[in-house]
Amino acid sequence: MLLKTFGWSFVITALGLVAAAFYGGWTAFGVVAILAVLEISLSFDNAVVNAGILKKMNAFWQKIFLTVGVLIAVFGMRLVFPVVIVAISAKMGPVEAVDLAINNKDRYQELVTDAHPAIAAFGGMFLLMIFLDFIFEERDIQWLRWIERPLAKLGKVDMLSVCISLIVLLIASFTVATHAHQHGGAHVDKAQTVLIAGIAGLITYMVVGGLSGYFEDRLEEEEEREHEEEEAAARSGKPRSAVKLAGQAAFFMFLYLEVLDASFSFDGVIGAFAITNDIVLMALGLGIGAMYVRSLTVYLVRQGTLDDYVYLEHGAHYAIGALAVILMVTIQYQINEVITGLVGVILIAWSFLSSVRRNRALAAAEARAAGSGEKAEVSAPL
Repeated sequence: MLLKTFGWSFVITALGLVAAAFYGGWTAFGVVAILAVLEISLSFDNAVVNAGILKKMNAFWQKIFLTVGVLIAVFGMRLVFPVVIVAISAKMGPVEAVDLAINNKDRYQELVTDAHPAIAAFGGMFLLMIFLDFIFEERDIQWLRWIERPLAKLGKVDMLSVCISLIVLLIASFTVATHAHQHGGAHVDKAQTVLIAGIAGLITYMVVGGLSGYFEDRLEEEEEREHEEEEAAARSGKPRSAVKLAGQAAFFMFLYLEVLDASFSFDGVIGAFAITNDIVLMALGLGIGAMYVRSLTVYLVRQGTLDDYVYLEHGAHYAIGALAVILMVTIQYQINEVITGLVGVILIAWSFLSSVRRNRALAAAEARAAGSGEKAEVSAPL
């Protein structure tokens, strides 16, 4: 099971490290290894959240997520995305941006740093909406009840998540964005840029997330209808009709996963510049890390880990909320990537331990109930 799920990750790791060694020797080998570890540590919460969505898909779409999805993640977000950032911010063509990334790495890093406020606002708003929609939803299982119970009641107010996100964006635009961090330690006013980028992130979430939710609801309705038709067909002996909506639903959920992964990868891409400004090494290291994150996602789904450890999804969404806040703060202030990674790891570890304690308590309660039941049965005839 482990080799089947992580096999491609092991292969990509070996190929990536060998390519790094040929490209820049042992120094490049070490840089790629560090970047891979960085990406995995920063994106573990991504795997948990992705697993919650991916478990609703069939084996075919899980395979698509591991193949086509990886190509999008590695070449799209880890290679093309930094180049696109430079091309847009510096108002140059993509070919010029690639040439700059290869031949003038210092200037390339400066341009990416200057584009960070827009990236942080876009990603921060997208991730904040994910967290708010989760925390405002009524749930049977609650982790931090003193927080989640009152917020679930507030969540009955329509569009509350959007209102709070816009308030956060406005506050950020008139505070941290007015002294946005730029290369060389300079600070400039990026209020308008942050406002536009944040609204774009909000719109992206609403469009992609809305389509995914719509088709997911339709799929559930079709599954209920299919179940009724199966029962009717079994009684009458007639063949049942196939459900055609699953492909559409799975496609939009896959699209939602890719946008979600893109938002998660912002901190990894930006953090990578603290280690290297070589675009080749960056793509190799972050690509290896992205592959492991995807394999881990599928592993969590196939092992049923989220069903066994019910608070893991809660911890991951709290980590998303923390990352959203961190991204907005980094518009003005630099925060070490180690801190960013540790926040997510601590929250997920905490939720995992809470799940373990819950499982032990349930097992103990069942044992006591079984024991009392046996005693009752023994004593009843007496």
